[in-house]
Amino acid sequence: MADAPRPKELPAGKLRWKCPGKYLDFRTTNDLKPCTDIIGQDRALMAIKMGLELEHRGYNIFITGLVGTGRTSTIKHLLEKLERKDPIPPDICYMYNFRHPSNPVSVELGAGQGNELATDMDDLIRDLKKNIPSLFKSDYYQNRRKRLIESIQAKQKKVAAAFEEKIGKKSFAMVSLQVGPVMKPQLVPVVDGTPVDYATLSQLVEEGKVSKEDFERMKESSESLSEEMTQIYDRMKKLERNLKKKLEKLDIDVVQPTIHEMILEIDRKYKNETLSKTLKNIEKEIMKRLDLFRAKDEEEQRAVMAAFIAEDGHMEDPFREFRVNVVVDNSETTAPPVVIENFPDLRNVFGVIERDFTPSGWSKPDHMSIRGGAFHRANGGYLVMNALDVFTEPGVWKILKRTLKSCEAVIQNYDSWSMMSSSALKPEPMCVKVKIVLIGDSRLYYLLQSFDEDFMKIFKIRADFDREIDNRAAVIKQYAGFIKGISDREDLKAFDPDGVAAVVEYGVRVAGRQAKLSTRFSLISDIVREAHYHAGKAGKRVATREHVDLAIQQRIKRVNMLEEKIQERIDDGTLMIDTAGSVVGQVNALSVYNLGDYMFGKPSRITAVTSLGNSGVINIEREADLSGSTHNKGVLILSGFLRSRYGQESPLVMSASLCFEQSYGGVDGDSASSTELYAILSGLAGLPIRQDIAVTGSINQKGDIQPIGGVNEKIEGFYTVCRAKGLTGTEGVIIPRQNVPDLMLDQEVVDAVEKGRFHIYPVKHVDEGIAIRTGGKAGRKLKSGKYQKGAVNELVRQALHDMAMNWKRFGSKNDKGKGDS
Repeated sequence: MADAPRPKELPAGKLRWKCPGKYLDFRTTNDLKPCTDIIGQDRALMAIKMGLELEHRGYNIFITGLVGTGRTSTIKHLLEKLERKDPIPPDICYMYNFRHPSNPVSVELGAGQGNELATDMDDLIRDLKKNIPSLFKSDYYQNRRKRLIESIQAKQKKVAAAFEEKIGKKSFAMVSLQVGPVMKPQLVPVVDGTPVDYATLSQLVEEGKVSKEDFERMKESSESLSEEMTQIYDRMKKLERNLKKKLEKLDIDVVQPTIHEMILEIDRKYKNETLSKTLKNIEKEIMKRLDLFRAKDEEEQRAVMAAFIAEDGHMEDPFREFRVNVVVDNSETTAPPVVIENFPDLRNVFGVIERDFTPSGWSKPDHMSIRGGAFHRANGGYLVMNALDVFTEPGVWKILKRTLKSCEAVIQNYDSWSMMSSSALKPEPMCVKVKIVLIGDSRLYYLLQSFDEDFMKIFKIRADFDREIDNRAAVIKQYAGFIKGISDREDLKAFDPDGVAAVVEYGVRVAGRQAKLSTRFSLISDIVREAHYHAGKAGKRVATREHVDLAIQQRIKRVNMLEEKIQERIDDGTLMIDTAGSVVGQVNALSVYNLGDYMFGKPSRITAVTSLGNSGVINIEREADLSGSTHNKGVLILSGFLRSRYGQESPLVMSASLCFEQSYGGVDGDSASSTELYAILSGLAGLPIRQDIAVTGSINQKGDIQPIGGVNEKIEGFYTVCRAKGLTGTEGVIIPRQNVPDLMLDQEVVDAVEKGRFHIYPVKHVDEGIAIRTGGKAGRKLKSGKYQKGAVNELVRQALHDMAMNWKRFGSKNDKGKGDS
């Protein structure tokens, strides 16, 4: 095996990608056209377009991707530019159901006709209130009514006169007496031409003024006449009832042609089968309620209106049942609707049946209390919602699934706590056709895919938004166009080419690779806005690199308090980090702290203590339950490397404890596995390790160094510590060679490397790192199985061999002692 070559230091030119000026051929962004394209989301665009154009059931769209990658703005942009050839969706109205009042009738009309129908019905009521009283006041009606009344009254008078003549001959008269709340006719005797009651008649008999024979005769006549009077009274009532029927028929004969023609005019206008049936019921109901339309004096009007006074005292609309409730109005819609619902609770999405709370309790809902939701307004179009909001709002996901599967939308009133309907009103379902677009993240998508069997049936299209795009000339020009676009929309300052280049370079830093640009345009937009702010504060007309850099620095300053606090502890020696000298079994590892909105790196001290034993590598973090699964895996891998390299000819009889010193939180990730290996090798070989060189990189069981994340933050974190302690020109870091394309370091670090005050060494194998850490050479393996004399690998091999021999001797002594005893 050949000895590993000593790695070369990275030149400053490879530490940061710089945007070529040739791609930005303009004076300011005012010379550019705004970019209206969706940048870097070809895969997602293809999926979304397919989902929008497929009209089959279940082809709803679930959009995944990082926040800020343009998911919402993209779907808005696509829906606005989509060639929508579908017809404008209908208006949806609810009308009173006279046969089943608890089930209001759903009526679909052409776009804009809903409000027309509501106006026509209001006009109908207004015209009827005007025309019907006129008909009732007409000479034709009044004369016929008068003749009917006079005819019946003549019959009543004739019957009454004949009966009065008959009772008069028998010395009786008919008087009206108050019996409770009503007046009733009653026969009384007549004595000397004067009507008297029976008590007075009895007194006259006692006084001898009336004979007992006359008294008895009167009593007998009274009984027969009273029975006859009852028959006459019933006959009179029958005549009255007959008169009432004839008058009602007269009313109908007079007003029905007018009412029928007015309603028929509405029916002919809309030519809707459901509406036609409802209008026929309305015509019948109006004919039953003609009293509502008669002209009355104040007293009569109050008597009629009393029936429409609610329990709380307010006057209800007596014509409410004839009015139209337009739930979905598409009168101003020019294309299939696009509804974006930012607050998707049950009420906002699926509508509600409103009820007012009055002093006497909840008011009774009817068809005019129905209110549509976003789902109904999106009929024939698209409804866009945030997926997490849909799943966290009680009941929304369950009802959304049910509605999508049935293609029927039902408006109900739900109690937000009990999830039970709190109204007996059950409007007829609406037949709807809506394309749903949910915007969420991948984790939520996979959870639903795994645990909801209906999810994949109703969301067959996934549009996954990428967080990065290839860094090439066309995309850089799109970035410049994007800056122009946001500047125009928000009236921001123009950017010069160097300012645009700074924004593009920031996009590379966010992407984490020199060959990529970030598509998190919400973050890029914030930098543009903040650079505009700093340019304005400086009194500049154009934003430059200086303002972009200041915006980035200020953005970091707002959130890096923890980073500064840790640095303070390192500066005052509370957190012990050495950046000079050499120590056996001690290495500076590079760790990353991810706070969500900010990520930074700082060095951590790792120590290794080795001894004779058979415990192998002891991960103290794991023993203390402070180690994550990935870190545990990294420790097991380095144990495999030790066995692979040094345990082929003799057993590894060693105990080595690894510790992240002064670490009291959790540790995870395998990026420190190479660092831990260096510490163990140093402890075994007794070779001190340079403290001015920090290390990051994971290893495999063959000793290859593998790439890690957060390489820029780690390098900058160690540089900050070294700068605070005073740079001597020897400090640097060892990184995996595969991470070189990811470097996008702060310009200060690049300048320090260029001046030879800081160094970055890329390695691809552990042997290359050994040479840098110890100042010696790793050593190649000889045919004898040993390594080159004085090499690190040979020192380690020899130390492990000695441990094995000592363990063997120790075991032999123990066995002999047992035998002697």
